[in-house]
Amino acid sequence: AFLIRLCRQEEPGVGFFIIFFIRFIISCLSSSISWPVSLMVVLLSGNNTDTSSQSLCREKQARGALWPPLPCHPPVSGAIEKQKLVYILNRDAAARLTISSPLEAHKANTLVYHVVGVDVGFENPMFACLEMDYEEADNDPTGEAAANTQQTLTFYELDLGLNHVVRKYSEPLEEHGNFLITVPGGSDGPSGVLICSENYITYKNFGDQPDIRCPIPRRRNDLDDPERGMIFVCSATHKTKSMFFFLAQTEQGDIFKITLETDEDMVTEIRLKYFDTVPVAAAMCVLKTGFLFVASEFGNHYLYQIAHLGDDDEEPEFSSAMPLEEGDTFFFQPRPLKNLVLVDELDSLSPILCCQIADLANEDTPQLYVACGRGPRSSLRVLSIRAGNWIVSEMAVSELPGNPNAVWTVRRHVEDEFDAYIIVSFVNATLVLSIGETVEEVTDSGFLGTTPTLSCSLLGDDALVQVYPDGIRHIRADKRVNEWKTPGKKTIVKCAVNQRQVVIALTGGELVYFEMDPSGQLNEYTERKEMSADVVCMSLANVPPGEQRSRFLAVGLVDNTVRIISLDPSDCLQPLSMQALPAQPESLCIVEMGGTEKQDELGERGSIGFLYLNIGLQNGVLLRTVLDPVTGDLSDTRTRYLGSRPVKLFRVRMQGQEAVLAMSSRSWLSYSYQSRFHLTPLSYETLEFASGFASEQCPEGIVAISTNTLRILALEKLGAVFNQVAFPLQYTPRKFVIHPESNNLIIIETDHNAYTEATKAQRKQQMAEEMVEAAGEDERELAAEMAAAFLNENLPESIFGAPKAGNGQWASVIRVMNPIQGNTLDLVQLEQNEAAFSVAVCRFSNTGEDWYVLVGVAKDLILNPRSVAGGFVYTYKLVNGGEKLEFLHKTPVEEVPAAIAPFQGRVLIGVGKLLRVYDLGKKKLLRKCENKHIANYICGIQTIGHRVIVSDVQESFIWVRYKRNENQLIIFADDTYPRWVTTATLLDYDTVAGADKFGNICVVRLPPNTNDEVDEDPTGNKALWDRGLLNGASQKAEVIMNYHVGETVLSLQKTTLIPGGSESLVYTTLSGGIGILVPFTSHECSVPSHPLASFPSFFPCQNVIDGDLCEQFNSMEPNKQKNVAEELDRTPPEVSKKLEDIRTRYAF
Repeated sequence: AFLIRLCRQEEPGVGFFIIFFIRFIISCLSSSISWPVSLMVVLLSGNNTDTSSQSLCREKQARGALWPPLPCHPPVSGAIEKQKLVYILNRDAAARLTISSPLEAHKANTLVYHVVGVDVGFENPMFACLEMDYEEADNDPTGEAAANTQQTLTFYELDLGLNHVVRKYSEPLEEHGNFLITVPGGSDGPSGVLICSENYITYKNFGDQPDIRCPIPRRRNDLDDPERGMIFVCSATHKTKSMFFFLAQTEQGDIFKITLETDEDMVTEIRLKYFDTVPVAAAMCVLKTGFLFVASEFGNHYLYQIAHLGDDDEEPEFSSAMPLEEGDTFFFQPRPLKNLVLVDELDSLSPILCCQIADLANEDTPQLYVACGRGPRSSLRVLSIRAGNWIVSEMAVSELPGNPNAVWTVRRHVEDEFDAYIIVSFVNATLVLSIGETVEEVTDSGFLGTTPTLSCSLLGDDALVQVYPDGIRHIRADKRVNEWKTPGKKTIVKCAVNQRQVVIALTGGELVYFEMDPSGQLNEYTERKEMSADVVCMSLANVPPGEQRSRFLAVGLVDNTVRIISLDPSDCLQPLSMQALPAQPESLCIVEMGGTEKQDELGERGSIGFLYLNIGLQNGVLLRTVLDPVTGDLSDTRTRYLGSRPVKLFRVRMQGQEAVLAMSSRSWLSYSYQSRFHLTPLSYETLEFASGFASEQCPEGIVAISTNTLRILALEKLGAVFNQVAFPLQYTPRKFVIHPESNNLIIIETDHNAYTEATKAQRKQQMAEEMVEAAGEDERELAAEMAAAFLNENLPESIFGAPKAGNGQWASVIRVMNPIQGNTLDLVQLEQNEAAFSVAVCRFSNTGEDWYVLVGVAKDLILNPRSVAGGFVYTYKLVNGGEKLEFLHKTPVEEVPAAIAPFQGRVLIGVGKLLRVYDLGKKKLLRKCENKHIANYICGIQTIGHRVIVSDVQESFIWVRYKRNENQLIIFADDTYPRWVTTATLLDYDTVAGADKFGNICVVRLPPNTNDEVDEDPTGNKALWDRGLLNGASQKAEVIMNYHVGETVLSLQKTTLIPGGSESLVYTTLSGGIGILVPFTSHECSVPSHPLASFPSFFPCQNVIDGDLCEQFNSMEPNKQKNVAEELDRTPPEVSKKLEDIRTRYAF
């Protein structure tokens, strides 16, 4: 993906950004179609007053009608209405890709459904469009023209000589098409397009080619509505030099292999063959390596290996040449995967319909409970922040004879890919284990086994070094051993080793330095260094490639300081810098991180990063300090609290780069990923000592000790923010609430166009009986067997989809779930066509300590044109400690009860546009109070004190005051903007945050002088029920903040994500995104006072800074970082530190 940011500065102090997002999604369809491109150009400008550019995202947005260029073809971009732009791609003298000014192919009063490029070889590029001209329908008030309007297939040609786009040919279509598939042309195929329409797929091309039309096969004995049409929703093309075929997927998930039979470039027949069934995809891509990637419409994405092409199986093949009556079709029997093998799965939360953040697992860190998915692929996912980015999997666990205190791994030769030995140190012995197909003890390694080991390493190319309390043991490749003994009664207390250097600290604080000479001999430096205090920890960096030594030694002393000592021959063992610490250091680790790929003069690639000194303190704090590679100065210290135990640090390798494993009461991994530092906890029990581990089965693992066990671990899922656990659900989850005492979840699941389990079983039984009755006397026995097999057939709906019952058919369940174990404690099936839309758990003041669950249900709801037979409020009592629902009664209401909220020992219910207060009765809920002045439809209710904040589906927020003495609900304030509210949450007594369906988040606040002690009618007439809605409330709220997220936000919650952190506003979106808005507590943050990017939305960006854009600062080139920092009167490390502090203060 290319992200081109063009930053232009008009004058000092005033800057704005023009951002072009050009998204090239490369789907390698075949060897010759090598540049599929999806192009979206969005012009963004802060403080833009041009109405045409402000409406770009809304009215002229490219709607998937974008086609990649075929060989020598430019990309074309089609808007929903009228506009089509063609871009010619060239390269300049420096071979950089350039994009020409767009050529227009507009046609007024035209809707564009899909655009594809037609493969015409090296002729003038041509594009095919599915269009509909609505001019006559627009001018005809009777609606007859609209009913008779036909869709057309239109071909456009780009004349490269005239540099102009012409409309070449147009043809009306019999069926309404939904998308086009390009057929390979030139020397590879017959060219033309396949038109996917309702129930049919049709081949069309120029010239004498007749139309070839084939019905889309349907499932045999399908429970779907028989009047419902079938369409293809996505496709993928695979082409080789000798053949090509298409994989097209229906809206039920069935994939068909489509081939064309040709006779001298004339297509004579379309053949379809059932291939396999996978979850419904938004897009599919066949890779050259024989894999099929399925980007699911909702839920996780999948990667399959194509095991068979389906040519030799017994699956029937359907052809356009087979005689069929008009309206008839072919039938096939779906089955489990046969031609595809699932290889991998990519987690996706899309769509997130409801989210709540709470620490129900008592982990001291909250979890995100996310209801996501659609239909039978829905799930409740528990996202654990505590588990962090890395999931730890155990490769091996082995008990040891005693409790070890340290472990290392070493290789036999510097060029070896994998480790050869695991060295385990005990209090009085050392155990050497050989790594092969099995891990077993060896005695001929040369290591001294009768003493504990302080450190060991590969020395030079093929030698080993062992440091133990009484000396140093240098083991050559031919097993010759050189030993250095400590003088007198002194012993070695600490040491640091790398590939060519050894530094030891003797009792009393004396440092002795050894370095390997070119002959492989380990030589002691003539002088020794006396430290001012006892040494408690030491560290050496790895020797940089092409150099003889690491220049710096870090030494931690008992006097709460860390000192950098030079190892350069010109000033060997001379102190360079010193840093005072808030507590005594426990361990040190110098690593090179944040590297970028560079190429030297010889053409060899390498990584050049920055040196960081990581300091683990005994009070559980980790410090990360930049170590200057020239002077050895320490600067830019970052601090993070890891746990209650002293922090031990170990150098490991992850993703080909150095990383630091930090161990406290929890284990953490510090690494650089995508130009940003990550410090994240591991989902594993407490460890005591660790080292990097590499073997054939685990190339980047960790060997660690915990009590008396040796563990080999592998880390997975780099870059994932959460560790997630998914629990399957039956229908689409709409909302859920948490029972405060048991921490159980009460989830309402509702699907439109669906059957309940009882209706489904009844319909299957009815179809089975019809099968038997329709059979003749001779076939009755066979029909009975087929009917029995049909009744016993149970294909998983999560893959094969749920049957579509038709418009106005609803299915719902109410589920009580344990969120820790994921087991369902109780399940209540509602009747067919009852749709649950709201839920609340509450107590009533007249019933004591009992908890009740109220569920708002609509009856016979039809979405378009909207009609509803009424609704009910089901009342359940929670029994058995919150594990079971006991039905009490259901209360009929006139409209859909879309919002329920507890309120002062009673309950507030939004029934359509009526706001009512109910109390609990014996046979139904008792209406106590009502307000009829809400404009359209109540979709949310928030309460605080005597105030009620009502979210209207179209008219933003209305503030209502409940007067208990008069028993009245009185509107005293509202918003000045119409907002299509999707969710809202209270921030304080006067402030509410909300989101609308167009992707905006806002914060609205009542002015300080707002008076909620108002009467229903200030004129004194007291005409309580005759007031009009013309001017709304007399008091208006103020907009504090607006921001365009770009995705529909469905949940907002004010919460704290980390222990001891500050509160933030967490939002989740329909597309599966999770984000946070954090408040600035001061103006010291040194960020621009205007937004860095303002999306053209209905509400302009106000008082919000784009944090994701700010964090791109760390990935900028150093000179650009310096320029930005100078404008802020800061240095680049200060800006980077401020950005990191903001993130770690609120999140992770």
